[in-house]
Amino acid sequence: MAPGQSVTAWALSPVEATYYPGEPALAEDRVNYRFINGFVDVGDLPCRVALWKEIKTRSVALRTDFPVEGLYLPGFNRRVEFSGFWHRPTRLSRWLKTRLVPDVAGETHFRLATCGGIRIWVDGVECVAFEPFRRNKESETEVALPLKAGGSEVVLLCEELAERDALWYFELTLLGPGTVLAELPVSASDDTIALLKDLAAEVRPVPLHVRDGQLKLKVERPAAVDVTVEAKILPSVHMRDKPPLLDAAGVLRAGETVVRLEGADRLPDGYHPLGLTFSVGETRVSRHIDFATLTEPMRDMRALTLEERKRLALEFAADHGEQRAGKAIAMMAIGRPVDAVFREIVSNTLAAIDERRDCSDFVMVPLLWLYGVYRDRLPDDMQSGIRQTILDYRYWVDEPGNDVMWFWSENHVLCFHVSQYLAGKLLPRTTFTASGRTGAEQQELGRQRLMKWFDSVESHGLAEWNSAAYYPIDFIGLLALEHLGEGVIRERAKALLDRLYLMIGLHTLDGVPAGTMGRAYDKELRAGPLTELAPFATVAFGKGWFNNGVAALTMLAAGSYAPPDAAAAVVSPAPGKALTAHYVQGHDEAARLALYKSAHVQLSSMMDGRPGGRGHQQHVVDLRFAGSPFARAWVNQPGEDDPWGSARPSYWAGNGSMPRAAQYGNAALLLYDLGEAPRIPFSHAYVQVDAFDAVEHIGNFIVMRSGQGFAALTATSPIEPVTTGPGAGIEFRAHGRTTGWLALMAEGSDSRAFEAFKASLSTLTLTLDQGSPALTLERPGHQRLQLDWAEGLSADGVPYVFPNRTLEPLIRHIDAVSH
Repeated sequence: MAPGQSVTAWALSPVEATYYPGEPALAEDRVNYRFINGFVDVGDLPCRVALWKEIKTRSVALRTDFPVEGLYLPGFNRRVEFSGFWHRPTRLSRWLKTRLVPDVAGETHFRLATCGGIRIWVDGVECVAFEPFRRNKESETEVALPLKAGGSEVVLLCEELAERDALWYFELTLLGPGTVLAELPVSASDDTIALLKDLAAEVRPVPLHVRDGQLKLKVERPAAVDVTVEAKILPSVHMRDKPPLLDAAGVLRAGETVVRLEGADRLPDGYHPLGLTFSVGETRVSRHIDFATLTEPMRDMRALTLEERKRLALEFAADHGEQRAGKAIAMMAIGRPVDAVFREIVSNTLAAIDERRDCSDFVMVPLLWLYGVYRDRLPDDMQSGIRQTILDYRYWVDEPGNDVMWFWSENHVLCFHVSQYLAGKLLPRTTFTASGRTGAEQQELGRQRLMKWFDSVESHGLAEWNSAAYYPIDFIGLLALEHLGEGVIRERAKALLDRLYLMIGLHTLDGVPAGTMGRAYDKELRAGPLTELAPFATVAFGKGWFNNGVAALTMLAAGSYAPPDAAAAVVSPAPGKALTAHYVQGHDEAARLALYKSAHVQLSSMMDGRPGGRGHQQHVVDLRFAGSPFARAWVNQPGEDDPWGSARPSYWAGNGSMPRAAQYGNAALLLYDLGEAPRIPFSHAYVQVDAFDAVEHIGNFIVMRSGQGFAALTATSPIEPVTTGPGAGIEFRAHGRTTGWLALMAEGSDSRAFEAFKASLSTLTLTLDQGSPALTLERPGHQRLQLDWAEGLSADGVPYVFPNRTLEPLIRHIDAVSH
């Protein structure tokens, strides 16, 4: 390592994970019903209070005899990171060791940044105890390690307390003097370690979307020796006691760059997290990547009635749905008996709720549906178990608990309030354990809180607009209220369902609901037809895919709610026609949304926002094509180092630095100003080349064709395609602290039209004024567009006034832009 580089070569112990709840207590109710996109400081929960108390007096003994589970190697993250998701309060620790050899003996200075707590021993002597333990907030200090000329053994203890999603990492950055060599304390050759380092950094699935059941992994350089590759896909967090969905092993042969893993043909369609271990002898390196499987053909059910589509969805869920409460609803709705599968689902559901796992509110609502609608068909013992679970649950922060359930985001607030309201309604005269209230009191409190939630979203819109991840969660609560609620609550739920479905209709293209989103993860962006939202469009509009997601779909299919005709009317523009839509969503107009859609292309943007700030999960601009369910492109600025990471923002989902964005018809402009010394000094485009009929790099344009849809992306910095590693075939980078991007979409019926589209690109100019900064687009026959960092968009020098600053979309029908 030279100064400025971080120490990322370590031998790792296994992770120690211990349930760590602390004493039950009330939590501060910080919900103000003004929902935002980002982390909310909720104060110290009981587990963290217990941690603070413990670390005040504890002593930590050095361990040097820990087993080495694997190696952490340089290549894909400047941090040493073990971030993840734990549904219960969990104390985490891991020991690491390496040998550091300085070229200048004596005190060597490092910058230590961490989420968690760090202790460091050098040659057996404790030198650092830095234990801020701030929840998901990085802390930083400077440390000096006394390194001997011949090298010193460095042992590090890395700890964290996980309260659901946990950032758990440290970054030890060399400040100097001189350079430092890291020598791993393992009996492996330099060649073996170098090989494993390259494999972990460069591995990727080929293709990303598996359509034939054949899972292959690609690396860049031929292996020098045989490498064993182990792969696992764990079941969802609701079924972690069940066997892995995939547990496979293969051998990457010496001289080869591709290894095939058996068993992918037995996986359900979905976007799968794949845990990999590469080993040569006893030396191992682990890596997590993702891939998708899609074997189901697109369904065209437009000739069927809504009730017939619902029936097919219920049958599919009963046969193929994930083992969650929604599948049990499907089984009841189509008349299946209470069998072993049904009992297992209910048992899993009750365990998740009784343990108060995070996201248990998502399964409590369908359990209440199951109990409220089908109680008479359930055996007595099952009724009794469900009833006790309902009574023992914690429904809000004013009831004591020592869990890490998340009460504070838009979708969780809804599901908790729906749970409290419906639970009280079903058991009005019984006393609830945690609160001491009667069911009738719970129902009334839930009703009051729901009214506040509706007041907020009816006034401000949704912070999680268009989200393929969180609309299905909203559907959990809203469909339950529409089916089981009463009075004004039921009416407001139906009205919001109608509004959600109108937005889904606007952003659905050829069976895939997509577009700009308030919150997105990699899986929603890379695998549109596999999201839990996709089947909602399939049932409502008659075209698309089913999958094993059953969080809320079966409530739609088993209930009486019918999406409005207005939603179906905006799904498929007539040939040669397009529509535009403008509306706002989120507190204080967090997003001004613009849409251009024809039968072949869709361009969707979040305009303005708060440029320059740290992003979270906002998906700002989205390009979609009807020609393929995976033909999609977008631009963002990475929020973390690791291309396969899961931070918020991640490498592909969200933005480390938010852009100024604008859309004018079929053109979208993005302006990035990354500030001084950005951690990641580039923005980039995602274009999955193998999902398109053609992708050409012409000059500084990326030009795409899918079916009869065309698009072009260009930037004010040189666009560089990534040709190796996880970015190969999907990533196009533009370096620079200040960079402008243009996305342009059109359509045409044949190759001549595509050639005309490409030719037209040579007539436009995109220029960047670094001073303002400001981005200017000039095209013959079109208005001159300028996007100013401070002032926003103007057309021919006239400030652009967003045409509709209400929640109700302003929809206009125009001629499609064609060539």
